[in-house]
Amino acid sequence: MMQETKPVKQTSTRVLVFGATGTAGQGVVRALIAQGYAVSCVLRLGQSTDILPSGAAAMVGDVTAPSDVLLAKLATSEFDVVVSCLASRTGSPRDAWAIDHQAQLNVLQLARDVGARQFILLSAICVQKPTLPFQQAKLAFEAELVASGLTYSIVRPTAFFKSLSGQIDRLRKGKPFLVFGDGTLTSCKPISDDDLGRFIAGCITDPERHNRILPIGGPGDAITPMEQGAELFRLLGMPAKFKHVSPKLLDVIYNALRFAGKISPKLAEKAELARIGRYYATESMLVLNAQTGLYDPAITPSFGSETLFDHYAKVINEGRSIELGKHSVF
Repeated sequence: MMQETKPVKQTSTRVLVFGATGTAGQGVVRALIAQGYAVSCVLRLGQSTDILPSGAAAMVGDVTAPSDVLLAKLATSEFDVVVSCLASRTGSPRDAWAIDHQAQLNVLQLARDVGARQFILLSAICVQKPTLPFQQAKLAFEAELVASGLTYSIVRPTAFFKSLSGQIDRLRKGKPFLVFGDGTLTSCKPISDDDLGRFIAGCITDPERHNRILPIGGPGDAITPMEQGAELFRLLGMPAKFKHVSPKLLDVIYNALRFAGKISPKLAEKAELARIGRYYATESMLVLNAQTGLYDPAITPSFGSETLFDHYAKVINEGRSIELGKHSVF
């Protein structure tokens, strides 16, 4: 397991964060503030600053088309480090290339404009097998970053707690936990937002994380969907009840939506979501072993202290719900 970087006071180091209001971005900002960095965040028009922790400065700007107003605001400040947690919301081709590639390129140029020497990118481990537009867009930007001349860290987390918590309300209503195939087709080592935030903050001062692609997972063994469901039922005090769904069903849905999408852009977008769902239903979020061609938990780095099951217990004890929005598969 990778060691956590101890909090240090680096108040002279100025960090500019993009994508700070997403759950992962919030974890990054919390970690940076806790470690004493001077943090500024670029928010979209209409986003509330209330979501940012105390101590983080905010400015409004659209990174898909940087305006003179944003450029003027940035021109009055210099930053040492830029952290980008931007990600497309749907993963559709248009959204992916607009955000995961072009908006990131805009951020990279802004990093140069503000004098940053270091760029930390939150990417995704699924780009190891790039069959989807958003994966290809992410990889295209990763290549641009590597070639930029800036000191870079490309962080590829395995899986987020939020994305693995969408069925809690189903179970509370007495419905079965849905799994694809036998429920052991895939596994992952999920990492919490705060542990991921601390890892990303640690990239600033740790030379071992500079100019590297960094897959990272949370603590403990890899977990299958069956194990996730079993633990949720145990925490809810309910008998385990599973419903097995063939991944081929997503192929049927995708093909039907793709055909209908020829006359409806909305259905075309839904077709891409089905295709993305098919990918996550059949591919593990672990490091791909180049020698065996298999996903390998043994070579997937672990970091942090909070486990997915700790998160499940907290959500259930607090009676909270997890809303996935457009990222919901079920």
